[in-house]
Amino acid sequence: MLKMNILTRFLMRRFFSGFGLVMLVVCGIILAVTFVERLPSNPDAISALYESWVRLLEYVPLFLPLAVFMGTLLASYNLTKSSEGIIVSSAGMSPYQSSRPFFIGAALIGIIATTLVNPYSVSISANNITPDHLKLIDHQIWLREASDTNIITMNADAMHKSGNMLIFENTTIFIQNPSFKLTERVIAETMRLSDEGLSASNATIWDSNGNKTESEWHTKTLLTPQTVLDRYLQPDQISFWQLPKFIEKMSNIGVPVRGHLVQFWTLLFLPITMIAMATLGVAFSQTKQRRNYSFGIKFSIGIITCFAVYFLTNMFNALGATGVLPPLLAIIAPPLIIIAGAGIFITSFDTI
Repeated sequence: MLKMNILTRFLMRRFFSGFGLVMLVVCGIILAVTFVERLPSNPDAISALYESWVRLLEYVPLFLPLAVFMGTLLASYNLTKSSEGIIVSSAGMSPYQSSRPFFIGAALIGIIATTLVNPYSVSISANNITPDHLKLIDHQIWLREASDTNIITMNADAMHKSGNMLIFENTTIFIQNPSFKLTERVIAETMRLSDEGLSASNATIWDSNGNKTESEWHTKTLLTPQTVLDRYLQPDQISFWQLPKFIEKMSNIGVPVRGHLVQFWTLLFLPITMIAMATLGVAFSQTKQRRNYSFGIKFSIGIITCFAVYFLTNMFNALGATGVLPPLLAIIAPPLIIIAGAGIFITSFDTI
């Protein structure tokens, strides 16, 4: 039993070494490219580096499955090249038993990504919100609020977050009475939305008679920064821990939540997705050759297969988001198909 535990720890270290090397290379390339791209638009290198770090965290969910696959393939290649795989087989470990540490490591990566990396990424990106994170109409931000006393419609070119407020740029506000008659029009270069309502320090105001004034302007609204973000942010801008309550709240007011359900199930079953990619990596690494291991060919075929898997996963996600398939089925089906196919190949392969 002690021998098996030692082998398990050894194989898990090899897996994390391969995965860590792949992540280091990929993250380094993305961070360097993003840093050079962001440097001209930032006042100093520290700001550009921080913005590059934020963008890197947004890219992590895209390449994490590929990194698990490549890390698994690299670890298996090193075991074969150094003949350590032969020693593991000689210790009486079946292909499934020798692959199990890889699956455990992949599951741990998925759990950490869901419970820690995702909330952290959302928390820091929420402080740097731009229109890229919003669902825009004709590249413009539109907000509308209807109450018993008036109807407020606001149009803005850009938006960012500052503390507990949302700042809108180049803003036009139309205020109508319940009969839809225009009672006030307000134009301001900068409009602030806080829990107290909308306000501008220097606004141009037209009343119902067409009289024009320039002064400070303020009105109470039902809109708050949090309700705006809740309604208009994309699903991947909401933390995994906040998604269940958010979905329940949006469902109660009749807002479509299919996309948010897909995001929630994607994060919840991310460990299974990572296990599926590790299984695929182990399947591609199986070989009867102890020398002249064709790593380059298998690696190339594996990358092509990963892109095919990525396309299949996105297709299922789209079917779930549009309601063709239940969101849960759309998320869980691709990794289960991969695990079943690759698992059958692994267990039936005779490495001796």
